[in-house]
Amino acid sequence: MVTPPPRDNTEGSDIETAEALIQSVAQVKEQVGRIVVGQSDVIEQLLIAILARGHCLLEGVPGLAKTLMVRTLASSMNLDFRRIQFTPDLMPGDITGTDIIQEDHETGRREMLFRPGPVFTQMLLADEINRTPPKTQAALLEAMQEHEVTAGGKTYALKEPFFVLATQNPIEQEGTYPLPEAQRDRFLFHVVVGYPSRDQEAEIVERTTSGDLADVQPVVSGEDICKFQSVVRRVPLPEHVKNWVIDAVRAARPNEPDAKDWVKEWIQWGPGPRASQQLVLASKARALLHGRTHVTLEDAQALALPVLRHRIVPTFSAEADGIAVEDLISRLVAEQSAGTASVL
Repeated sequence: MVTPPPRDNTEGSDIETAEALIQSVAQVKEQVGRIVVGQSDVIEQLLIAILARGHCLLEGVPGLAKTLMVRTLASSMNLDFRRIQFTPDLMPGDITGTDIIQEDHETGRREMLFRPGPVFTQMLLADEINRTPPKTQAALLEAMQEHEVTAGGKTYALKEPFFVLATQNPIEQEGTYPLPEAQRDRFLFHVVVGYPSRDQEAEIVERTTSGDLADVQPVVSGEDICKFQSVVRRVPLPEHVKNWVIDAVRAARPNEPDAKDWVKEWIQWGPGPRASQQLVLASKARALLHGRTHVTLEDAQALALPVLRHRIVPTFSAEADGIAVEDLISRLVAEQSAGTASVL
C-alpha cells in the first residue's frame, strides 16, 4: 500500500491568516476612529503601507492630526513608537546613535559603547523631515532600505516590524531642504492629508474641547503584523494586472521610444522599477483588506496616485501651464486603463 504524500497546509493557513488580517485591520480602524475623526482614506493607505512593509511620506498643513494619527496607529498595534522633530541643526548621530566612552568603576578600564538613537524602534515618526539638511536626511536611508544601522564599523539590526512615517509641510518653503529623489523613492506612498469636512471639523471641536480623549487599546501585535506581511506577498497576481502595472510605470518615462508626446513635454523624469514593485505589493495588501484573495486592476488603479506622486518630476513647461503631478498620473491611469479595456 502506497503512503500518500503529506498534505500541504500552506494554502489553508494563508486563508486563516488573511481572515485574521481583515479582522485585525477592522479592529485597528475602530481604535484609531476613537481618536482621529475622518481621514479614512489616509488611514487605509497607512495600513496598506504597513502590510506591504513600506514607508509613508505624509504631506499636509499643520493641525491635521498627522502626528496623532501615527501615534494612535502605533498604540493600537502595540508597537514601540519614537518621534524625531527634524531641525536644521540635527546631526546623523542624533538619529542613528553614537559611540560613547564608558568607564568600568571596578577596573577603571574605559571602553567604547554604542548608544542607540531613536531610530531603534518599530514605528518612527520623522516629523517635518524636510527641515533638516540632506546629510541628516540620508541617515535614514540604510534603516529604511535594509532595516539595519551601521555605526562605528558595526551593523545593528532593527526590531521588526519597522516603519518610517515622515511628515512635511507643503506651505513653508523657507529654511527647508526638499528630499532628494533617492530619499523620496524609499517611500512606498506619498500621502496628501486634506482638510476635514464641516461635519468632521465640528466633531473634532466637540471631542477635543469637551473632555478627555478616549483610550486606545492594542488589538494586534508586531508578531501578527510580520505574519500578515508574509501572507501579503503570497497573494496571487494575475498576468494582466502585472502587465498593466509595468506598462503604466513605463509609460511615464519620457525617454522610452514609444513615449507619448504629452509625456515628453510634461514629464522630466519618470519612475524607476521600484515603482512597479511597490505598486504590486501595495495592490496585494489592498486586495486582502477588501476581502479578496487575488489582485484586480481596481487595486492597482486606486493606488497609482500615492505610489507615483513622488516619483514623477514634471518639466518647467508643465509647472508653467499649471499642470500638477496628480493631473499627469490621472491622465496616465485613464489612458492605460482605456487601452487595457479595449484589449480585454
